[in-house]
Amino acid sequence: MNEDNYLMFAIKHYENPQAVTQEDFYEDLKKFKYIKRLLKRYKKTGELKTHLLLNHFICLYNVFDDAATPLLFYKIDRDLWSVLKTFLMFLQRIPEYPKSIINDIPVDLHCLELLNKV
Repeated sequence: MNEDNYLMFAIKHYENPQAVTQEDFYEDLKKFKYIKRLLKRYKKTGELKTHLLLNHFICLYNVFDDAATPLLFYKIDRDLWSVLKTFLMFLQRIPEYPKSIINDIPVDLHCLELLNKV
């Protein structure tokens, strides 16, 4: 995925019956930015807003279904992937097959501990 085709990929897999305008689509796309910002804050300060992040992830999966996973890994910086993977594992959104680079990403143990308290 690259900057040229990521938007087409998102449009192709977008399914929100309540969205009636193009602005609705772009409003849902902003959740990627919100997630990225919250994950960066966690890496920088140690503050993890688990409930807010879970809400954003669930909203994305509701409108993009399984396509949300590759979109997330494309939009989120590589240094945040371990936290991202931890959330996706918690939500059971990491596909078992086929094996991919996602399987080699370590889990953020502190994040997992916080998620298990939810």
